[in-house]
Amino acid sequence: MKRPRRLVTTVLASVVTAFAITGLAIAGLTLGLAGPAHATPPRPSVSPVQTVVFDCPAQHAMVRPKTFILACADGNALFDKLSWSSWTPGLASATGSLVLNDCTPYCAAGHFHSYPAVLVFWGSKAVKNHPGEQCYTMMTEILTGPRPRYYDYATHKWVTAPVTQTSSLLTSPTALSPQA
Repeated sequence: MKRPRRLVTTVLASVVTAFAITGLAIAGLTLGLAGPAHATPPRPSVSPVQTVVFDCPAQHAMVRPKTFILACADGNALFDKLSWSSWTPGLASATGSLVLNDCTPYCAAGHFHSYPAVLVFWGSKAVKNHPGEQCYTMMTEILTGPRPRYYDYATHKWVTAPVTQTSSLLTSPTALSPQA
């Protein structure tokens, strides 16, 4: 039995079309899974900046220290038991205790007393010769409970420490004063 040429041509065209569509679909899926056809320029790798703090000259940089010394020569004033709630590039805050030696009758025989406090580091500056490091430049201490009394030699009177004090911080491991 002879088939009409037109029917054979139509069936053959349908089969070729089906194969072509299937091939294009597979190629499209493969390209789609491989990603876009154009190249995306790589992003430059940016190393994260670490924010640190210095308490005493010639000491290592610290991140979230548990203790922060105020009186480097003798250790008679420091923040202790610091618990950090924030440590960001521009601001860090912690609760803890301000610990002071009363130096009575003299510092070597004095007694240490603790006062509840909040410690805030703020400001930012690049650390010289330490790429990728920034350091805090200022410190604010906030006494949240009883405050120490001390003898003010300028007025020759006993006074109570203020609730809040702000001071400069060292900005490098080799700095001998906050202004360096």
